Amino acid sequence: MKHILVINGGQNFGHSGGAYNNTITSVTEDFFTNHPDYTVEVTHVDKGFERNAEVAKFNRADIIIYHTPIWWFQLPFGLKKYIDEVFTAGHRNGIYNSDGRHADTPQIGYGTGGTMHGKHYMVTTTWNAPSTAFTLPGEFFNETSVDNGVLFGFHRMNAFVGLSKIDGFHFHDMMKNPDMELEMSRYRQHLENVFANNTVNA
Repeated sequence: MKHILVINGGQNFGHSGGAYNNTITSVTEDFFTNHPDYTVEVTHVDKGFERNAEVAKFNRADIIIYHTPIWWFQLPFGLKKYIDEVFTAGHRNGIYNSDGRHADTPQIGYGTGGTMHGKHYMVTTTWNAPSTAFTLPGEFFNETSVDNGVLFGFHRMNAFVGLSKIDGFHFHDMMKNPDMELEMSRYRQHLENVFANNTVNA
């Protein structure tokens, strides 16, 4: 039995009501709730959180699943605040011990002080940008993928604390041309492919 922590980083701000990520979170929760090999708990960042309670959730979890919109090519400020506070509270408390370097060899070993080795994470993102903005020559992101571009630092953050990456899922064109039924179907299939056969070695 593996334990899943789902973190909903959507929030109500400006013209965003957080509805897309609420839907994605519900689909994720339903999938794991109805799967006999998993237990699941959910944090909705926009509803508030207590940092030490969240550290305990990270310590319980085998797999962390982040759901987040991308605002101005970054994480929304509510999710960034959550990460800053929870990961800091997790220093020498199950998330990481140090940056991994030793005083006698300070030039090497950076990023090896995490304490979440053997655990995994996955991330989904929601975008106004179409997928072609990342893939076509001459388009905005210069043929750089979400994971190698905007999320590069996010992935290194998780590696810093010892988490291993599971292939995520990116929802594109969610403002001008949304097709939630199709996208949720594709996302459910992604969850089936990754988790239904219990293939994640966590």
